[in-house]
Amino acid sequence: MTDPLSLRISRRVERVVRGAWRNFGIDSLTGQHIHPREDLVRLGSDYGGWIVPSTLLERNSVCYCAGAGEDITFDLALAERFGCEIHVFDPTPRAVAYVERVAAGNPLIHFHPVGLWDCEATLKFYAPANPAHVSHSVLNLQHTDTYFEARCCSLADLMQRNGHDRLDLLKIDIEGAEYRVLQSMLENRILPRILCVEFDEAVQPVTPAVRARVTQSVESLLDSGYTLVAQEGRANYMFVLRG
Repeated sequence: MTDPLSLRISRRVERVVRGAWRNFGIDSLTGQHIHPREDLVRLGSDYGGWIVPSTLLERNSVCYCAGAGEDITFDLALAERFGCEIHVFDPTPRAVAYVERVAAGNPLIHFHPVGLWDCEATLKFYAPANPAHVSHSVLNLQHTDTYFEARCCSLADLMQRNGHDRLDLLKIDIEGAEYRVLQSMLENRILPRILCVEFDEAVQPVTPAVRARVTQSVESLLDSGYTLVAQEGRANYMFVLRG
């Protein structure tokens, strides 16, 4: 078992190193260069907020936010600032109750209690180790035994059902499912103009395997025409489609 003090020291060192590399415009996890834009703004709370380019969003923008948990301050800020409709996806019972309460009466927030995956399926969502936390994982990142089952859909299916032929922004915070969703997105040539991704494995101590998975996923996005414009915390990456 890892000593708690050693773990705290390790994380502090990691934070200092990560910040130092970021000051030089490099993401320490993947080694990729970060290319910031002048129009970047941060929307939402310290916990649930994201950095986005403000000049690429407007009233007619189509925004999908997958993974609500109990913080949709980013989703609400998008709607308030740009006046565009936001589609929110999360099947977690606590998230469903939270979004229905917080977004009640907001005509710009459209909530869908389904999960995001690379195909249509009913999957098991495993609980976090800490019962105070809300985020569940189909990949069982925290190796627990408790789960609920919920319907999941691919991004292509959701867009077809909602009548959308493009996405201006996609935010995914889906507890490890991001790898398969991103791969499916690229295979189907669905290229949101703005892409916000949390690579959840990077929140835990980073092993060589985790580093390789995140790096490969980021490189696939860059090869598909994306530019890394911001990286925040240990796991949040923001991309913009070139051109």
